[in-house]
Amino acid sequence: MARAETNAASIGLRAKTGRAIAVALAGPLSSPRVIKRVEFSVVDPAAPETYQPYHEVLDLPWEQAQAGAQKLARKIERIAAKALRRLVRDLETEGFNVCAVGVVGAGERNLEKIGSSHIRAHAAEGVLFRQVLEVAAEANELPNRRFDERSLDQTVESELKLPLAKIKAQLAEMGREAGSPWRADEKAAATAAWLVLVRRK
Repeated sequence: MARAETNAASIGLRAKTGRAIAVALAGPLSSPRVIKRVEFSVVDPAAPETYQPYHEVLDLPWEQAQAGAQKLARKIERIAAKALRRLVRDLETEGFNVCAVGVVGAGERNLEKIGSSHIRAHAAEGVLFRQVLEVAAEANELPNRRFDERSLDQTVESELKLPLAKIKAQLAEMGREAGSPWRADEKAAATAAWLVLVRRK
C-alpha cells in the first residue's frame, strides 16, 4: 500500500460560536484512532465584533443585516483558514496526509422566517460559523463535507452500516485512548472525521 494511503488522515470540525473543536483520525476504517485533538479560535481578539457578527447588526432590516455580517464573515474566514492550515501542517510534520475534512454544525435554515431578531441572530451565527469552516477547508484545497448536527446519528448509522450502539461504543473507545476532554463536541467532530475518512479511502 502506498505511503499516502497508509498514512491517510481526516479532520472533523465541530463548529461552535467563535471556535472549532477539531479531531483528526487515521488508521483502519473499522477502528480509526485519534491522532490529534485541538480547539482553535476563528475570531479576532482585537475585533470583538467578529464574535457575534449578526448581533452587531441586530437592529438593521434583514437584508442589510446579512450584508453587514458577511463583511465580518470574510475576516473570520481568513482566520479560520490560517488555523486549519496550521493543523494540517502539524499533521503533515507527523507524517500524515490529510485527505478530507468533515464539518458538523447548524443545518441550513430559512432564517428570514424567524420572527425574533435575537433568536434569528443566534441561528444565523450558527450557520455562519459552520460555513466559515467549509470555506477554510476550500481555502486549503481540502475536500470537505458538511453534516447537520441534528441528523448526524442517522447519517453515521446509515453510511457506516453499523448499529448506532456499536458506533457510539467505538467513539467511546476513541475517547478512552485519547483521554479527556472527550465531550459531545469531540465525539461529533470524530464522527465527521470518520465519515469522510471512509468516503475518501
